[in-house]
Amino acid sequence: MLKREAVKQSNQVKVTFVLPHDPNQGRISVVGDFNQWDPAATRMIKRPNNTRSASVTLDPGQRYRFRYYVDDGTWLNDDSADAYEPNEHGSQNCLVIT
Repeated sequence: MLKREAVKQSNQVKVTFVLPHDPNQGRISVVGDFNQWDPAATRMIKRPNNTRSASVTLDPGQRYRFRYYVDDGTWLNDDSADAYEPNEHGSQNCLVIT
């Protein structure tokens, strides 16, 4: 799930990425254009409501490619992404449009 909200006194948008917590999965990161696809940059945190989430602040009016990376090497997509596009690895990237 993707949540968006305007950042007060700024023209930026806070995007929160939310996944259900699966205790059988290890660490999960959200990776994308906004963090140079670095799995260590934006790790998802387990929340009391049995979800995992991470937030980033992005420029408005842009489209950003992203995916979720599990530390076992698995890649996940978000069912609530704004769109999808093929990537160079034979799968698809998610898109969030701010």
